Amino acid sequence: MEKKTFDTKRDFAEILAEIQRGSDVEFEDSSDSESGNDAGSEEEALFMSDLDPVYDHQEEESQEQAGPSGVFTPPTIPAAVTPPPPLPARVSPLETSEEEEEGKEFVPPQHRSSSSSGSWPSSPEPMRARGRGRGRQASKRPRPAPIHPEAQLERWHTKEEPDVEPPTPRFEPKNPPGPRIDTTVQWSPLSLFRLFFSSSTINTIINNTNANAARRLAQGAKYKWSPLSGDSFYLFLSIVLFFGLVSVDSRNDYWGRDWPYQFVFPKCSMTRDKFEAIFWSLHLSDVAEDEENERKRGTPQFDRLFKIKPLYGEIVNACNSLFQPNQSITIDERMVASKARIGFRQYMRDKPTKFGYKLFVLADSKTGFTSNFFVYQGKGDTKVKQRGQTEDGLSVTSVMNLMKFDLLGKGYHLYVDNFYTSPRLFSKLLQNHTVACGTIRSNREGFPRTTVNDLPKKPERGDMRWIRKGNLLFARWMDTKIVNICSTFHKAYSGATVQRTVKGPDGRWHRGPVDVPDACRDYNINMGGVDLSDALIQYDTVHSKTMRWYKTFFYHFVDIAVVNSFILHKAVATCQNQTPMSLKRFREVLMKEMVEQAQPVTAAASPGPSGTNTCMPVFRGGDGTQQRRKCVVCAAKAKEKAKQVQGYKAKDMKTPVFCSRCNVSLCLVPGRNCFVEYHKK
Repeated sequence: MEKKTFDTKRDFAEILAEIQRGSDVEFEDSSDSESGNDAGSEEEALFMSDLDPVYDHQEEESQEQAGPSGVFTPPTIPAAVTPPPPLPARVSPLETSEEEEEGKEFVPPQHRSSSSSGSWPSSPEPMRARGRGRGRQASKRPRPAPIHPEAQLERWHTKEEPDVEPPTPRFEPKNPPGPRIDTTVQWSPLSLFRLFFSSSTINTIINNTNANAARRLAQGAKYKWSPLSGDSFYLFLSIVLFFGLVSVDSRNDYWGRDWPYQFVFPKCSMTRDKFEAIFWSLHLSDVAEDEENERKRGTPQFDRLFKIKPLYGEIVNACNSLFQPNQSITIDERMVASKARIGFRQYMRDKPTKFGYKLFVLADSKTGFTSNFFVYQGKGDTKVKQRGQTEDGLSVTSVMNLMKFDLLGKGYHLYVDNFYTSPRLFSKLLQNHTVACGTIRSNREGFPRTTVNDLPKKPERGDMRWIRKGNLLFARWMDTKIVNICSTFHKAYSGATVQRTVKGPDGRWHRGPVDVPDACRDYNINMGGVDLSDALIQYDTVHSKTMRWYKTFFYHFVDIAVVNSFILHKAVATCQNQTPMSLKRFREVLMKEMVEQAQPVTAAASPGPSGTNTCMPVFRGGDGTQQRRKCVVCAAKAKEKAKQVQGYKAKDMKTPVFCSRCNVSLCLVPGRNCFVEYHKK
């Protein structure tokens, strides 16, 4: 039998030639095909990464159209595929070329340009590594950013080069900045709170809660229910505010009898069972209309926020009309923590509260007053379309929806972060006589692509560069890292400095002045409006654990109403040359006024905490015949005996005596001294 030999050089050359003469479709990289991509899943990934589906794709689209040199080239229609010429005989995959021996980058002949040796045409894209074996990995070298030919004419300017300050519209608001209420009269905390929770809104909530309780009882729920009234609702709100001041692990601890859970206020105001009944039955929308809306689920007519609409609209209208913001305003996101499983719950990794509901908020930078907000309902709530269309993205529509120009007026200075900032948005705001400033992402459409005179590879702290395009100023500044910022009303640099930790000539670190662009300085001062509002809300938030998403919004709306009322109180006190209360004291006075509003007689007669640490028996009424209550010891014994003896009926266990320190009713009669028995435990 004849032994076969394998000619390595000749056989490999023939195999490569056959592959090159084959169809390109058979060896096409499936990762480059767009036929199998899911546009919806890609947009969802962008939303979860806090990216805008319209403007943050421009970089990727441009790179797909960019050549290997980074110069933008328009797409061309591919020519007919022609078989390539045979491989040169002098090159073999197993041979070492002269370029490899000299240490240069080896380029196979089939990928060399026309100027190189050989007659192979140049490929429109660099070769991608497709090896699956060990040691054959794709190149991790990033593709160069696309640079338009016109961008080559631009150059970054240094801080020594002068800049022209752009013209800005005059500040002409519809009303004087500040509270839009009569500042010459005295406003109590409760009267300010009622501006956000009006009587009509409270009556609507009371009626819907009673209807929901009746429906739950008809469905088989077992709890004692008495119709909710206005007095009971104010008591319920006062206890909810108390939850924000005093925090415990469980709601039952607020009515605890053992040390240290011996709180006087919740026990004197409302029983635990009544509070829980109101808490379970709380409902904001009409029950019949709510059921009608549920039947539309899955259709375009379904309203996701229908359960909070009555209170939601009332709070938004009050925020719009009760305060005229100052010249500097800010827009940012706010997260309302929740674990309820609902479609529009969001995840934001950069927020302290990562899971919850996202709100887009417009706030006053100086006071933190929440002037406008709306609840984000997920991807279907925006006008974001597929890539390639000119429809505005979420970063533009959210700002334009919050900016009510007819209420704000002209000449406002808006500060936003890099999620919103784009030349398209800032141009739209200029058309409405509003200027803006914000950090910007380097891959946003319209950001300068030129690298001429850019920051060095390792810039020093305080180095800056800037480019002006009409009213748009783009600046780059080195702080702890490079900051990119865009503005329509700032000059590039006017000699401003900030205090930073810098390294001196002696090699020691110390605090010293660092040059800063005017836009970065004002951005750091005025961007914290929403953060200030969030901090005031989180200090004593009334948020309670609940799996009902609309109840979560109810507690957040209470927080917004309390904080905005407090800001109005500070403004009124300043106008009257008075010292305003602190936020904690404001909440305490508001609670007291709610109790007095609900129970003017009972609240005055309710026992207060004793000034001594000694337990003493005290009568509730003047003659011992009024305000009798059940003895806690006798009631516990009767409950235990009722479990053992069927049909047992307890005797009268009411007593006018209570402990001044423990604030519990106890018997103190001949033959039955529950006062001593209770304190022995």
